[in-house]
Amino acid sequence: MRAGFCFGIAATLLSLAIPAASAEQARLRLIGEQRIPHRLVFDGTVVGGLSGIDYDARSDTWVMASDDRSEFSPARFYTARLDYDATQFRAIKLEAVHLFRQADGSTYPAQQGEVADIEAVRVDPQDGSIWYASEGSGSLGLSPFVRRAAADGSYRVALPMPDLFKDDPGHQRGPRNNLSVEGLSFAPDGQSLWLGMEAPLYQDGPVATQEHGAVSRLTQFARSGKVLAQYAYPVDRVQGVPAAGHFGDNGVSEILVFDTYHLLVLERSGVQDAAGHFTFHIRLYMVELDGATNVGGYPALTGVDYQPLRKQLLLNFDSAGLNKVDNLEGMSWGPLLPNGHRSLVLVSDDNFSDDQVTQLLAFELLPASD
Repeated sequence: MRAGFCFGIAATLLSLAIPAASAEQARLRLIGEQRIPHRLVFDGTVVGGLSGIDYDARSDTWVMASDDRSEFSPARFYTARLDYDATQFRAIKLEAVHLFRQADGSTYPAQQGEVADIEAVRVDPQDGSIWYASEGSGSLGLSPFVRRAAADGSYRVALPMPDLFKDDPGHQRGPRNNLSVEGLSFAPDGQSLWLGMEAPLYQDGPVATQEHGAVSRLTQFARSGKVLAQYAYPVDRVQGVPAAGHFGDNGVSEILVFDTYHLLVLERSGVQDAAGHFTFHIRLYMVELDGATNVGGYPALTGVDYQPLRKQLLLNFDSAGLNKVDNLEGMSWGPLLPNGHRSLVLVSDDNFSDDQVTQLLAFELLPASD
């Protein structure tokens, strides 16, 4: 066991009355916020780039994966304890760091071999092993992957990926560079996994702009890698207005299974000001699976008829009352609160940037009767 490191900042409690968006007419109430100090050094690694989070009920701990391409420290995940209840989010305590290992036992390299850009992490509900997803690298010709590791990060197995998601050197088909796999979540029974793409495959149409939205794919896999279902998710237009000549985007940054018939989807827009600094506009949607077309057999989504997934806004973080909303990329259910309600935690990826923060937000899910 490595030495722990505990820290905290004051958190504000407020109630958010949110438009109903599920069969339960769910609402969210913000419990509070905590932040991890910028570029904190823990057990010889630089903490940052936290793009995935999940709760391990067996040990009452959390795992948080970094999307560092082994540039600051080797590809890794942290275990931590979060201290919160329905009234306050008190502190975060990092407990250990584990390095992800390749099949030959080596850590992932920075710019040679197979670079890992880990965007999502989940604890296996059956045995506590760790599943993680890398979005690959179009510039390096690396396809996205989903792999399973032991609790210490050592390699176990890779999930077979369909040809649809493999990198195309000609950039005519398949995933776009840095707009690939972003979300991962287990089904309620633990027998299948959902994978969310950030943006359209090349053959599925253009990326989102200020004028129009886009479409990404959400795919359900059996644990063996067999594709069980695939749906078209409608991505919003870019939110906010970038400065002239500067960047703005919008896409899926995480997914989370709500129940058998619904998913939560986190959308994130990042827009640059004239100095190149980003402002983030985050929205959380409840998505209904029933009625959508299974597009698993469609090699392209342009020029064909299909029914996309239906979604309804659960929370617009622009109106959440927070001083700052950063680049939220990870989302997980937490333990039940003392009142029996579910808790939800989100984490931001600071990109190791001096003008961003690593923030964790804890929410309470309120049923319609409350």
